[in-house]
Amino acid sequence: MNNLNSILVEGNLTRDPLFTENSKGTSICSFTIATNRYYKQEDEYQNEVSYLDVETWAKLAEACRDHLTKGRGVRVVGRVKQDRWMDQEGKNKSKIKIVAEHVEFKPFKKNDESKEEADSSIEEASEVKNDAVEAEVEI
Repeated sequence: MNNLNSILVEGNLTRDPLFTENSKGTSICSFTIATNRYYKQEDEYQNEVSYLDVETWAKLAEACRDHLTKGRGVRVVGRVKQDRWMDQEGKNKSKIKIVAEHVEFKPFKKNDESKEEADSSIEEASEVKNDAVEAEVEI
């Protein structure tokens, strides 16, 4: 029986996504998001920023490649995965990332582009989101 391994995060892309294909030809799209946490400490507000690596596969990866750019807001639902390896010096290394099962594209900010273009992007993102849901079933 699997243990519960589920994560939901929102943030903004720190750079444009990286799109690749594995040896079997499956699409992979990787990107990093920054999430902010604000809290009050001794009458001053503090900001804690976390940078999270996200990986998407198949049709969801293609949708992310086509619609995500640096600064775009996303909501990611997925699972946490830890990659482990040994470096050339024999030291154990590891990295934690999120393997996304669902990605929602937030609307562009109005100051980034005109309202008409933003509305068009929202419609496209909704269509892609539906395709991405279908991709979840196919994986």
